[in-house]
Amino acid sequence: MIVDCAHYLDGARQEAGAIRLEDAAQYCTAGGFVWLGLFEPTPVEMEDVRQAFGLHELAVEDARTFHLRPKLEVFDAGVTLVILRTARYNDAREEVDFGEISVFIGRNFVITVRQGVASELHAARARLEQHPELMRLGTEAVLWAILDQVVQGYEPVVAGLEHDIEQVEGTVFSGSVAPTERIYLLRREVSNFYRAAHPLLSVLAAVERTSGDNKALLPYVRDVHDSLQLINEEVAAQRDLLGTILQANIAVISVAQTRVGVRQSTTMERLTILSTVFLPLTFVTGFFGQNFGWLVNNIDSMWTFVLLGLGTLAVPLIVLRVWLRRTQAAAEAEERAPEVAQVPASADVGQPLPVSG
Repeated sequence: MIVDCAHYLDGARQEAGAIRLEDAAQYCTAGGFVWLGLFEPTPVEMEDVRQAFGLHELAVEDARTFHLRPKLEVFDAGVTLVILRTARYNDAREEVDFGEISVFIGRNFVITVRQGVASELHAARARLEQHPELMRLGTEAVLWAILDQVVQGYEPVVAGLEHDIEQVEGTVFSGSVAPTERIYLLRREVSNFYRAAHPLLSVLAAVERTSGDNKALLPYVRDVHDSLQLINEEVAAQRDLLGTILQANIAVISVAQTRVGVRQSTTMERLTILSTVFLPLTFVTGFFGQNFGWLVNNIDSMWTFVLLGLGTLAVPLIVLRVWLRRTQAAAEAEERAPEVAQVPASADVGQPLPVSG
């Protein structure tokens, strides 16, 4: 879809409305340059643009393909293709939306092909139209305005990611377990953003070299380069920090699992002690529950029942308690015993050590 198409001469737009694609190529020969803006064009529309401006078929194919990293490529007839990755922070979903802008730069035309929701360029066009002195610098000024808007759009993304990282960091280092999936997805977003911003440095360096003849535009390009350099350093630091946070979160999870394991071990120890206590009691009660003749004929009073019944239950408990105390005392004594240094058998204890030197 064609968003806007305008002819600029002497730093001013010549027509109030958009001109037709069929007339755009003719306006290029009338002096100045034509700026054609397209948003997610169809293959038929791209073919019409290619024929109208004589673009290379490989350049048009690159503009229709979604790339993972920015690049700059020069084709025949002095046409330069610059591919940029755009980014926008979505506050509602706390995610980063990515887009792409393909810019065809010719001597007397600029064609921008936008892909994705994060690739709006109306502000760049309006800014240049309000500054005729920049518009007079030609098509290179349009490329600078697009680069400047793309880099300025990176700054809210850096701030949004920084806010998310601070939230996750506060959760992890407070001792709580942060969702590992959230940290992983956040790191993937930062990595994708890094792949969008870092390669743009080489693109800007190439643009800066080609803008050497245009001394008036060179300071503006350098300013964008400096801003991108700062953003690149911040994104690289965020990516490293998220790696550290992910490792810290794994450590917190391990500590939490260890605590659960300790609680389970304590519970199993108590159940084992309880089972050990009831084991001899179960044996005694089972033995006397057989109702054999001597037991039935001789337990005929309360004192006999207390002596034989309850007494036989108390004896194994006392024996078990004494055995457990001795075992615990032996273990504690072994822990307190000092470690005895072992002297090698071949060493002569009474002889002094030789002194070298």
